[in-house]
Amino acid sequence: MKYIKLIGVFLVVASIIQCKENNKSAITKEEESAVVVENTPSREDKVELLIEQPEKVKTPKGMVWIPGGEFTQGAVPQDEIAMHHEKPSHKVRLDGFFMDITEVTNAQFAEFVKETGYVTVAERTIDWEEMKKQVPEGTPKPHDSILQPGALTFKKTKTSVPNLYDFSQWWHWTIGANWKHPNGPSSSIKGKEHYPVVQVAYEDALAYCEWAGRRLPTEAEWERAARGKKEGSIYFWGDNDTVLSQMANTWEGEFPVTNSMADGFETRAQVKSYPPNDFGLYDMAGNVWEWTSDWYNTNYYKEVAAKNTIEVNPTGANTPYNPNMPYAKEKVMKGGSFLCNASYCASYRVSSRMASSLDSSLEHLGFRTVATVDMLKE
Repeated sequence: MKYIKLIGVFLVVASIIQCKENNKSAITKEEESAVVVENTPSREDKVELLIEQPEKVKTPKGMVWIPGGEFTQGAVPQDEIAMHHEKPSHKVRLDGFFMDITEVTNAQFAEFVKETGYVTVAERTIDWEEMKKQVPEGTPKPHDSILQPGALTFKKTKTSVPNLYDFSQWWHWTIGANWKHPNGPSSSIKGKEHYPVVQVAYEDALAYCEWAGRRLPTEAEWERAARGKKEGSIYFWGDNDTVLSQMANTWEGEFPVTNSMADGFETRAQVKSYPPNDFGLYDMAGNVWEWTSDWYNTNYYKEVAAKNTIEVNPTGANTPYNPNMPYAKEKVMKGGSFLCNASYCASYRVSSRMASSLDSSLEHLGFRTVATVDMLKE
């Protein structure tokens, strides 16, 4: 195995593999028992939810109130390309909360770094002793020239790609890539202060949240916010995919060879470049993937549905589980990115969910934060 491909296995997100996941793959008994879900209130339980924003609680700058209530999480019936890990859909009850109107930007992250001196995962020396815990026993150590700080960057292919399962054809380990140099050491975020920050690992996002007095959204919160008032639609704007280029930054053309830029951008776009959803949130489809706090477990939706309960403020599976990446500990990411294409990923659908390992830093993965009323009272 080439070392570049090996590094990709160490650090890349499982979602890159799963974008072409077989929807008809069988779920074994062993897989079905791999998730543990907390007991939650039944349909008969009376649960008092916080629906409307309390009058005495002011909306934090750059955020918007997401009303509480009940909604259906997961794939909608008319979504013909929904993957098995988006099914079955199930009812969820949530308290209201505040969410960032946009993804965290380069300017906001730069302020955090300036005040704290924080060093992101992609900028740190690679610890082989820690890394080898995440790969099969006996995996040889790559040469020191490769084990240098960096991250994964995207590069278009010159010709058509017959096998879209082999992500190593367009993802490359790039030494010197990080949030300040998202496409490699020669790239820069100068003049892109209002673009979403990327090349941010899960640990980095948590550190920002702690500094800002916020937290990452749960998967249920993220999906509730993204759906807005259109609970039964495939996209946040409805079911019409012919308006995709007007609504989201995605890959239009032949992936990963040619991007027609029908939506105006080839890679990341400045936040607020596209219309917001019903709640006033921007880029809840496309542009960059967004971290959530939930463990990724392929069987979580099945287990929740089997309990015939309605979860209240769920935080996802207790443990991660992904048969495609058994050594990785992964979190759910939502929203899709500028690399999503109908033939490859189509994860600009609201119910889409993919996985990213905790230490993964990629040029199409960022985050936004949320705050609850209780957090603001502290």
